[in-house]
Amino acid sequence: MDWYNAVSEIEDLEDAELDADLVAAFQANADQILDRPIRFSTPTFKEYSSSELQGCGKNSFPAFSITAAGCALNCDHCQKKILEPMIPAIKPEMLDTKVRDMILMQDLQGFLLSGGSNKDNEINYERYYPVVEKLKRDFPHLKVAIHTALTTEEQARSMESAGVDTAMMDVIGAQETISDVYHIPHRTVDDFESTLAALAATKMEISPHIVVGLHYGKILGEANALDMVSRYKTNALVLVVIMPFYSKPGTFETPETSDVGRIFLEARTRLMDRKVLLGCARPAGMHKRVTDAYAVMAGLDGIAFPADGAVAVCDAINRVHTQEHACCSIKIGGDLPSGTQSTCAA
Repeated sequence: MDWYNAVSEIEDLEDAELDADLVAAFQANADQILDRPIRFSTPTFKEYSSSELQGCGKNSFPAFSITAAGCALNCDHCQKKILEPMIPAIKPEMLDTKVRDMILMQDLQGFLLSGGSNKDNEINYERYYPVVEKLKRDFPHLKVAIHTALTTEEQARSMESAGVDTAMMDVIGAQETISDVYHIPHRTVDDFESTLAALAATKMEISPHIVVGLHYGKILGEANALDMVSRYKTNALVLVVIMPFYSKPGTFETPETSDVGRIFLEARTRLMDRKVLLGCARPAGMHKRVTDAYAVMAGLDGIAFPADGAVAVCDAINRVHTQEHACCSIKIGGDLPSGTQSTCAA
């Protein structure tokens, strides 16, 4: 079976410009990836449905922001807009009340704790840890993920002690990106690696993120970031793709899907011992359909909010797929058989 021809015949990809050489490279690695099931994650951060999968009517895995929509960095790539859909929890008691209400009314299974950074790219979660600890004690099933930003060994241990299950942080491999895009020239690539090392020294599951095209849509620093991740014990690597939609008009290019696909392939072949996932953020439209098709063929282990055609690509190349209504970086419940999804009552 020729993957290029098989995928080109999928209705949702009939107008796509697929890179034949790249698809051939994916197929050459088939023996290494076809026995790895792929999980389609549809967390309740936002409404979702596709021609192949449905979202969840319950808010079973929401995202909370401890700063509401505020962020002191206001980085060029996101302009604080990523925080807007999150549920504000600007006081610890707000988080406690909302989580308990959602457990009672919406069968909450877990949540993501996030927020805007200060001017040093840090987020002060300390006053929330007693709430997290009590919630975990009262509801042992609850899964908690956190966006750490830059952090220290002591702060990482505090997260672990509170009961945080999964810690996430962006790994940036180019000083130019830290200075120009994040506006923190006083922080360095070494600071990001130190944070990764501090998190990896705990018992939490660590899921670092690499943003493909973070330097204004150009590929710069991704290879170094991948080197950094490969040096530490992590549960998964999450790849996302820059979204010019969030930035000031004219400042960011959209990375070519073929460049994105090659990074998928490099990450997969270098990190066969752990999960490599495609996270929530990536350009929409046909770009997303092609990106997600490449993610399936490259052997990535999960895709958040998959595009139309992703399931069909799995079927075309004979990859097992499942669905779960949780963040791609965190696992809830047991394994599901191929073609099924986690239970969710509307």
